[in-house]
Amino acid sequence: MPRLNTRQVEAFRALMLSSSTVRAAETLRISQPAVSRLVRDLQQALALTLFERRGARLVPTSEAIALYAEVERSFVGLERIAQAARDLIEQRAGVLRVAAMPALCNGVLPQFAGAFLTQHERVDFALEGLVSSAVLERVVNEQCDVGFAAAPIEHVAVTHRKLPSVPYVAVVPEGHRLARRRVLHPRDFAREPFIRLGPMTPSRFRVDDLFSRHGIDRTIRVETPLSEIACALVGSGAGVSIVDPFTANEYRSRGVVVRPFEPQLQFQIAALYPAHRAPSPVTREFIDGFAAYIEGWRPSR
Repeated sequence: MPRLNTRQVEAFRALMLSSSTVRAAETLRISQPAVSRLVRDLQQALALTLFERRGARLVPTSEAIALYAEVERSFVGLERIAQAARDLIEQRAGVLRVAAMPALCNGVLPQFAGAFLTQHERVDFALEGLVSSAVLERVVNEQCDVGFAAAPIEHVAVTHRKLPSVPYVAVVPEGHRLARRRVLHPRDFAREPFIRLGPMTPSRFRVDDLFSRHGIDRTIRVETPLSEIACALVGSGAGVSIVDPFTANEYRSRGVVVRPFEPQLQFQIAALYPAHRAPSPVTREFIDGFAAYIEGWRPSR
């Protein structure tokens, strides 16, 4: 087993985060040569080349990137221990760490969180917006207390709870001929320039399957992984799309017209938390509260 010391690992992490021995030295409040020496000693102890010099830059190798992922997980754990100690000293209830898909982070989840935190003044809050697969990874690695991701999602290390579903909506540019209709159907999108969500999203498969079952050929003009980008493109006049109602609601004042889409497709969300331990009381209260908030949510007019 290689013999490592904490300072070597701290120097490696600082260098990975800053990409500069000068900035890493400033972060650690030591000299630049000391940073270089610590990283060099770490490389020797591990028998790995962690950085390559390209001109004036130090570029991390693939080994460094893999090692950094493990180091960061360890540091997150240490930071949580330190935060727990500070919470005890300050008699605070702790930090609620949430990871959620962008469709929730762009409006509906922060709106609920604001009201929740007003009623829980001793709870601090951290919110990270990530694609659903990354949310799952955060939960599996216990880097958050709860994650909210698109369902279906399964993992042996994770317990999931489905939240109330909401129907997808159609989004079209202001002034578009379809904006004059109260409800849109698959046939309305025939030969329309269509903005499709990326292949790694559950929404993509549901929407594609519906149009296929109705025998409608769309003109796929743009593909993007995020509903926010799809709505922004719709607002620019690039095409039309089908997206979740939460994101669509945030773009109503940005050149986007939102209309009900029939037959309905349901946008399903799940709350995720580690399978081997029950969520804390404040985490469970947050999940219950957010589920009720979605149940009663209505788009702005």
